Amino acid sequence: MIDYPVLFALFAALAIGLYVTLDGFDLGVGILFPFAPATATRDAMMRSLAPMWDGNETWLVLGGMVLLAGFPGAFAILLPAFYVPLALMLLGLVLRGVAFEFRSQGGPLELGWTMAFSGGSALAGFCQGAILGAFITGDIAVANGQFAGSPFDWLQLFSVATGLGMVAFYALLGAGWLIWRTDGNTQIFAREIARVGLLATGAAIALVSLWTPLALPSVWARWFTLPGTVYLAPLPILAALAWLTAWRSLWSKREWLPFAATIVLLLTALAGLGISIWPAAIPGVMTIWQAASVHRTQVIVAGAIVVILPVILAYVGFSYWVFRGKIGASTAGQPRY
Repeated sequence: MIDYPVLFALFAALAIGLYVTLDGFDLGVGILFPFAPATATRDAMMRSLAPMWDGNETWLVLGGMVLLAGFPGAFAILLPAFYVPLALMLLGLVLRGVAFEFRSQGGPLELGWTMAFSGGSALAGFCQGAILGAFITGDIAVANGQFAGSPFDWLQLFSVATGLGMVAFYALLGAGWLIWRTDGNTQIFAREIARVGLLATGAAIALVSLWTPLALPSVWARWFTLPGTVYLAPLPILAALAWLTAWRSLWSKREWLPFAATIVLLLTALAGLGISIWPAAIPGVMTIWQAASVHRTQVIVAGAIVVILPVILAYVGFSYWVFRGKIGASTAGQPRY
């Protein structure tokens, strides 16, 4: 018999992984905008995103659909608990989407649209990280199956730290993308700023890795008691190797390697967080089985996933294949003024 809640949880993890990877790098490129040395550099950065940036957010929609249809018990609590950061995240995504289109028209407002694109990207990234931090701590007030806390309960020191860490992670991912997809001065800029991103990301991972087991006894027990320590040891080892690989390859001729290593680092970090709270739908409140929908709904949702997932994967894969290769000329990044 199929364990549908486990299936939905695995699909949600896949959707989250694909979202933070694909939409993460274009959010990261936006976050790096204010640090670009010239207008032409920003133009090249924009051109590297143009063919696929809007399709990357598909995975965010799918993840939300699975949470609503597969785990309505958790959705009913998490949505009001995170109304404020979710609204701010959507505001950031809308702002960057509008700015992306209007900036390409040039004119006297180009600088304003540039800052709007960057600000929207940073706001969306911060809110996603803050939601993640507030979620994994399990500090969500619930009474009679409903959220019973304040709209700003999510805003804590740890969630602010994870929000800033996610911004650093996305910036690093965006730099890796630019190293791979651009050349000339734009690529040099990306290689230089990626070093800062790696240091900030490494600090964020170290902070979360220390904070969560010390603050949550269940996480400590899972990671630092046998046999869990042995079984889970490959994850931090792989993360450390990915970080070192990204650091050593920033100026190598294998231009795809920093981006690939950053993806591995990001996915191992998310996997570690997922394992820390498994099988909770809301840590400290309910499991995925307690939060799951009725069996009939589970069957319908599973059927939709089986039909939709291959189509989206094929479309995304095809679009990335068609628009593969570098953008712009080798002089990309030279000032146009």
